[in-house]
Amino acid sequence: MYLLCVIGNIFITAIVCLNPQLHTPMYYFLCNLTVLDIIYVSVILPKLMAVTITGDIRISYPECFAQVFFYVFCIGTEFFILASMAYDRFVAICKPLQYYTIMRKNVYISMAASCWLLSLLNSLLHTLLICVLQFCNSHDINNFYCDMISLLALSTTDTRSHKIFLFFELSVIFLVQFILIIISYIFIFAAILKIRSSGGRMKAFSSCISHLITVILFYGPSLILYMKTKGSKEQDTLLSMLYLVVVPMLNPLVYSLRNKEVWEATVMLKKKILRSSLVG
Repeated sequence: MYLLCVIGNIFITAIVCLNPQLHTPMYYFLCNLTVLDIIYVSVILPKLMAVTITGDIRISYPECFAQVFFYVFCIGTEFFILASMAYDRFVAICKPLQYYTIMRKNVYISMAASCWLLSLLNSLLHTLLICVLQFCNSHDINNFYCDMISLLALSTTDTRSHKIFLFFELSVIFLVQFILIIISYIFIFAAILKIRSSGGRMKAFSSCISHLITVILFYGPSLILYMKTKGSKEQDTLLSMLYLVVVPMLNPLVYSLRNKEVWEATVMLKKKILRSSLVG
C-alpha cells in the first residue's frame, strides 16, 4: 500500500509537470495534494513497517514529536488545499468568463503558499505545546502512530487547556474549511442545474467529480473519528488507517480513472516516450 501510494502520487505529479496543457490552477493544487500525501505516508508507514517486521514497538521522543509535527502539518495543509480547490471549481463553473482573470497564476500560487505557511505555523505551535508536557515513564500509545489526542491522554501534566485549544483549533481549521467546501458546492450544483443541455451539465459536473470524491474520502473518516463518542481501539485504528493510508493510495486512481484530461495527457506522454525510444 505504501509503494502504491508513493508511486501513484509521483505518477500524477510527473504527468502534470510534463504536460503544459495541465498547467492550470486545478492541477497545480492537485500536485500540492500529491506531495502532501507522499510526505505524511512516508512519515508514518515506514515506522509501522519496521514495527511489523522487527516486532520492536518502541519509538523515541524525537521520532514521536516528528510524527506529530509532520502529521499536523500535512493534514492541516490538505484541509486548506481542498478548500482552495473547491473555490477554484466554484469560479470555473459559476464564473467561467472571469475564471482566468480571477485565478491568475500569482493568485493560485499565493493561495497554495498561504496553505503551506499557515499549516506550518499551526503544526509548529502544536508540537511545541506537546514538547512541554511531562511524560514520566514509558507508555503504550493507543494507535499505530503518534497523534496529539493519544499523547495528551498519556501526559501527567494537566492538559485541560491543551484540549480546549485543540477543540477550538480543530473547529476553526477542520469545520470551517468543510463548511466553505459545502457552500462552494451548493453554488456549483445550483449553477449546473441552470445549464439547459444535459451534455453541458455532465461536462460541468465531471470537472469537479474527482475533487468531490477526494473530499468525501478524506473528510468522511476524519469526521467520524473526531466527532464520535469513545469507541474501541480497533475502530480508531481502522478509521486512522482509512484516511492516513487508503485515501492517499486512492487519490491517484480517482484523478486518473475519473479524469479525461489526465488520460489524454498520459497517452500523449506515452507517444512521446515511444517516439524518443524509436529515434534512439
